[in-house]
Amino acid sequence: MDLAYVIEAATAASYRAYAPYSNFRVGAAILTVGGAVYAGCNVENASYGLAICAERNAAARMVVDAADVDDRKIRLVAVVSPDSAPCFPCGACRQVLHEFGCEAVVVLDASGAIERYPFHALLPHAFGPEDL
Repeated sequence: MDLAYVIEAATAASYRAYAPYSNFRVGAAILTVGGAVYAGCNVENASYGLAICAERNAAARMVVDAADVDDRKIRLVAVVSPDSAPCFPCGACRQVLHEFGCEAVVVLDASGAIERYPFHALLPHAFGPEDL
């Protein structure tokens, strides 16, 4: 799968975000190890704690829409915001991505260049299913 395609999916999702309170739009696209791509955007709520981030939205879509329920391991997630760069996953999203074995996070820097990080660099000493 072409990385540019995954980034474009995240970018397109960011423009569909519902962010009337923060005006901070975020899109995320997950690439599974099987090559499927699932995109999501942030959806805010007047009760701020009920908002959902783009990365968790994309992960939920992966779970619901996966044609192959065994293809839920995340090769990478691209996170894009037209309002700020780079845009990294928040702590809650990092934990959810870890649940699905995320291997890497891709963001765009302020110049639009691609930056790729191994997931363990963003969430060292993570707690996951293997700890239960």
